[in-house]
Amino acid sequence: MSLAGLAVAQWDSPLSQGRLSAASRTIFRSVGAAILDGCIPAAAPARAAALDGMVQRVEVLIGGLPGATQDELAELLSIVSLAVGRVAVFGLFTPFEEASVAQLQDHLQAMRTSSLGLRQQVYHAFREIVNGAYFADSSSWALMGYSGPVKL
Repeated sequence: MSLAGLAVAQWDSPLSQGRLSAASRTIFRSVGAAILDGCIPAAAPARAAALDGMVQRVEVLIGGLPGATQDELAELLSIVSLAVGRVAVFGLFTPFEEASVAQLQDHLQAMRTSSLGLRQQVYHAFREIVNGAYFADSSSWALMGYSGPVKL
């Protein structure tokens, strides 16, 4: 990945002072829509609000990660923000913002079952970050019929 990282040095930083770049926000928003499909509202305004909230919580989650992990995630986001990296890692020829939920789900499934450990790791990283950020907010629980933890 270091060769790709060198090429990306001219690209906007995917993380800067705890904030995601526009490209990184698009990646998380698109991948998040595919991972969370069926758990987020179907109506466009509510769906957009749910995804925007998830992306905001992704930034908070990333801010709590150790510096070395943040650096690795920044490198991954740099790579997949480039077309060649997106194709190599996700197998996706369509830009993230233009890919349908079904397309992204198909590519995520292919990553999950890939014989390449790296693709599996990327799948699990995105899945855990997206799910952790989305379900950390109690407002997402009602959409699934979960009333929250039992008060003792």
